[in-house]
Amino acid sequence: MAVKIRLKRMGSKRNASYRLIVSDSRRAPQGYFVEELGYYDPTTEPETYQVDEEKALKWLNNGAKPSDTVKTLLKKAGVMAKYHGNK
Repeated sequence: MAVKIRLKRMGSKRNASYRLIVSDSRRAPQGYFVEELGYYDPTTEPETYQVDEEKALKWLNNGAKPSDTVKTLLKKAGVMAKYHGNK
């Protein structure tokens, strides 16, 4: 099973917020997911996000591939630095 860390869109029209989820890459992002890692809200000023570092590191170490946007968020949160430090 190929596992990805990606964003799941939530909220209403023109008021999007996102959840960081771990899911099977073959499934739809809005459907079934394995675990929720945090949230991201680009509509606030400044944009807000929260990432559970422990869970994110566990999934990255188990081979989950983050999407481009999620990778940027993980870098901002400092998770990617810890991930590369463990290798």
